[in-house]
Amino acid sequence: MIYKILVIDDDTATQELLRRVLKKQGYEVTVASNGEEGFERAKVLQPALIICDWVMPQLTGIEVCRRIKANSNLSTTFFILLTSLGRVQDRVKGLDAGADDFISKPIEMSEMNARVRAGLRLHQLSQDLQTQKQLLEAELAEAADYVSSILPESESLTEPIKVESKFIPSRKLGGDCFDYYWLDENYLVVYLLDVAGHGLRAALPSVSVLNLLRSKAIPNLDYHKPSDVLRALNNTYQITYQNDKYFTIWYGVYNRSLSQLVYASAGHPPALLISGDGHLPVAKKLKTTGMPIGMFPEATYIDNSCIVEKSSYLYIFSDGVYEISLSDGEIWGIDDFINMILEYHRYGYCDLNKILDHVRKLNCNDVLSDDFSLLKVVFN
Repeated sequence: MIYKILVIDDDTATQELLRRVLKKQGYEVTVASNGEEGFERAKVLQPALIICDWVMPQLTGIEVCRRIKANSNLSTTFFILLTSLGRVQDRVKGLDAGADDFISKPIEMSEMNARVRAGLRLHQLSQDLQTQKQLLEAELAEAADYVSSILPESESLTEPIKVESKFIPSRKLGGDCFDYYWLDENYLVVYLLDVAGHGLRAALPSVSVLNLLRSKAIPNLDYHKPSDVLRALNNTYQITYQNDKYFTIWYGVYNRSLSQLVYASAGHPPALLISGDGHLPVAKKLKTTGMPIGMFPEATYIDNSCIVEKSSYLYIFSDGVYEISLSDGEIWGIDDFINMILEYHRYGYCDLNKILDHVRKLNCNDVLSDDFSLLKVVFN
């Protein structure tokens, strides 16, 4: 590989000296006579290494260095400042601007060649790391697409019960998973789980649980009984030395003929049942006691039930929808989230996109710190 080197110096004699010496070493050398010209050539050439004089008219070497390091296409370019300034505070100033190394004037050629070789090795290492990072990001994106592909599409159920969903992973790969389907023509199952942590190590267990429940692969299990399902999951996914992940889950089964919802939870936030007509909606928290799945083999789980009135709404969610860091340092909590849902219902239809937009506006960071998973079940 022939490396590209850019020399920026307003002294033509220094330009020619460096060009000849570096070209003799087998490098492709380009020269520029001032900082502005050097920066423009750098953007076109994208050299592996730049040697730039510190003291130049108009745009100094320090200013050139700052521009180079601020450019995403040039950030891995190794930058050497050529200087006669020997004070410690001057070198600190150069390092703060992003300089990677210094060559002192008058130039000692053997030292310069050694510093150039070292700089090119570091540049190549940075390039290799960048390539590996891009490959890893591409693989994670593929995995994220797979997770999204196995989740049910929003509004895939519309009659007689409509289910909407919204899933936004905090990173390219999250630890939340959910599913809903008819066990038979009378019983609808709906659940949402949240594996501790983020990334691939959280996504794999969540996908495993979804596939296990969807395939009904646990023998001798009545999937109509939520507490039995949680008990079976707890026996299957115990924390071991190889697996240190636990998860929370809310699991419910709706009996269509009786308008009855039976549910159980394992350390998960309560589901929210909204009932009542007109401008007086009532919220009921649906939750049972139970430790997260995988923590303790002897954990117990219980069922609870309620009658679902006509035109009711059920919201099932992970803690990522309400544990939002506000700009004042406070946390927007579950009570605030419930009040927002009630407010939307008082003044009309509660749209999941509207909820997501509101949460994003509240969030003080560019991205959500946890997965955003929200299901809305509409009982027509």
